[in-house]
Amino acid sequence: MTGRLVGFKRHLRVEVSQDGCAYVFSDHGVTILRSPQIGPLVALLDGTRDLADLLRDLPEGMDPEQVAELVARLRQAGLVTYHSADGPAGPASAYWDACGVDPDANGRAADEARLITTGATAVREAAHAALAAAGLTVRPGDTPLPGDTGLSVVLCDDYLDPALAGVDAAHRATGTPWLLARPVGTQVWIGPVFVPGRSACWHCLAGRLWRHRHAEECAQRSLGCTGPAERPSVTLPALTAVAVNLVSLEATKWTAGHRYAGQDCVWTLDSVDLQGRRHELRARPQCPHCGDPTLVATRARRPVVLPPARKASRTGGGHRSRTPGEVLSAYQHLVSPVTGIVKDLVRDDRAPAFFHAYRSGPNAAALGLDPAALAGGMRAHSGGKGVTELDARVSALCEALERHSGTFHGDEERIRGSLRSLGEQALHPNDCMLFDERQYATRAGWNAAHGPFQQVPEPFDEAAVTDWTGVWSLTERRHRLLPTGLLYYVPPGALDTRGLRADSNGNAAGSCLSDAVLQGVLELIERDAVAIWWYNRLRVPGVDLASFGDPWIDELRRQYADLGRGVWALDLTSDLGVPVLAAVSCRAGDGGRLLFGFGAHLDPAVALRRALTELNQGVPGLHDAGPEVFDDPDAAGWWRDATGENQPYVLPDPGHRERTRADFAYQPGDDIVADVVQLTAWLAARGLDTLVLDQTRPDVGLPVVKVVVPGLRHIWSRFAPGRLYDVPVDRGHLLVPTRYEDLNPLPLFV
Repeated sequence: MTGRLVGFKRHLRVEVSQDGCAYVFSDHGVTILRSPQIGPLVALLDGTRDLADLLRDLPEGMDPEQVAELVARLRQAGLVTYHSADGPAGPASAYWDACGVDPDANGRAADEARLITTGATAVREAAHAALAAAGLTVRPGDTPLPGDTGLSVVLCDDYLDPALAGVDAAHRATGTPWLLARPVGTQVWIGPVFVPGRSACWHCLAGRLWRHRHAEECAQRSLGCTGPAERPSVTLPALTAVAVNLVSLEATKWTAGHRYAGQDCVWTLDSVDLQGRRHELRARPQCPHCGDPTLVATRARRPVVLPPARKASRTGGGHRSRTPGEVLSAYQHLVSPVTGIVKDLVRDDRAPAFFHAYRSGPNAAALGLDPAALAGGMRAHSGGKGVTELDARVSALCEALERHSGTFHGDEERIRGSLRSLGEQALHPNDCMLFDERQYATRAGWNAAHGPFQQVPEPFDEAAVTDWTGVWSLTERRHRLLPTGLLYYVPPGALDTRGLRADSNGNAAGSCLSDAVLQGVLELIERDAVAIWWYNRLRVPGVDLASFGDPWIDELRRQYADLGRGVWALDLTSDLGVPVLAAVSCRAGDGGRLLFGFGAHLDPAVALRRALTELNQGVPGLHDAGPEVFDDPDAAGWWRDATGENQPYVLPDPGHRERTRADFAYQPGDDIVADVVQLTAWLAARGLDTLVLDQTRPDVGLPVVKVVVPGLRHIWSRFAPGRLYDVPVDRGHLLVPTRYEDLNPLPLFV
């Protein structure tokens, strides 16, 4: 460092007290230095000496090694720096010291910028003046050239302006970084700085932005338009001045060599209330413009391997390899109305705070581009539940990410063919859907009378060519094929699904891949048991809630009593041996307004908590006597007419004693994979194959799977022969199978 002057950074002021303490003042507060040698040294660190001079003018009682060590410690603490003897002085140099950069030492990137506008033309002149006033030379032209060492500043009216695709391509072709900004509107947007080959590209950002502007996309489609909707020009002279100068500040910092995490973000400033927020943008590894678009398909081709996963959390939500706090920390960056997949996590205030019900925005998997369906789609929200607020927040986040990951994006593995041409590797989709032939024959009348979840499709055409995707058999250790339209939520028009419709049955997210598979299998077992109970209207034993010795359950019962409602639980456990419980609540006076929730887990205490927290999710609907319920005629009829008296199967069977926790055999284990192995073995013993599709998205990272077990029943009205009729007899609930005509005429609508 010989020849470079050493001293306290120029944004700091240092005072030494009589007792030898040094007080360092800055915008961020005061730092106190308590060292016997600091007082004498402060006077020498005035920025007029290089290190050689400093070691020559040693303070009394200090040797060169002590001085060098103390200077090194002060540099490490960010208090002392080296600068050029002929470098700039004054407030500007103090600012750069505060940023931690030396523009001269970093060789400012040519102090040049290129100003490009795809919109915001009204502020171009002001932006040009602001960049020049900041000391930048503004290059002419709207296209970067090979060898450009400066930064392009790109101004727009809308971050979804289609012209930005060309700007992005030109800068990636030349390797030129560019700063995007919207200096107009009530909200000013600045950033990110796109660095070709090192950061996300504009397409990575645009995909996230469109996700949060679904209603606009729908409206534009209806109007025969494409791209973002035009909006009036909104600004004030003062706002323009602030916006363009903030943009020039960011450009100047970049050319000075200042690098910080915020340059990978979109920063938004609401000029109405002066609230600012940073939205982190990460590259999409599978982006077809800056990444590898084959990643998702490649993942689907690989065998699903489940490495050991030790249980780190055993909360009411299940047994996980990571704690809820760790999961939230890992995926919090995906919560943003700008760059996120989830717009926000919001507590549902319609329910008591104890219930911890959270919403995480519209269910994108249910949204189409038909304006007539828009209102209904916007009411289909992803949500979360939990014993604690943290559990509920994480549950809401994971459900939204799960649905996003399970939606068809176009880069999935697909094989073209017909059921007949693909041979034994392909599975007939009705082996999973399980519609009865009589349902196909009467589908027109049925569909007219029932809601969208209960629709019966046309019979699958075995000769028709369609898209198929591989699913990995954990039982047979090989790939099988199922129609892609049965495995992914396919937006209208995105794929010819031939009447097939994917649903969330078996879709699950987890803290690791093994955890996700476990949750998916448990959900299928739960819904199979629920369907067998519901459509046969079986009378089953109640569950003694007090036997679980859970203070949370005791408080929950008091909360329901305060709402004027009773709450109880039923044991729906089937032949598969996994505890499956139903939680039911009704209005205390007349037994009406019946709500229910379900839960399954190897640990009966977890199964019960899952059922009760799912029950809690229905409580907000008590305040909405209309739209969210009555859009579905099946739900409307239940909500209006069902009581414990006319639907006695929702009540504990008085002919059986209540089940207690001790009645459920459970041996705790420490490995999640061991639980998966146990469950798949139980299913295999009954001739049931466990199939897994890894739907994890590289840009999300949260493990998500679709688990399919052909033969297990869905909770919706699907009445083909099989377990629906056989299990009640095998379990001794019925002497003979229920006749098709005698199945519960009320579809389970949840």
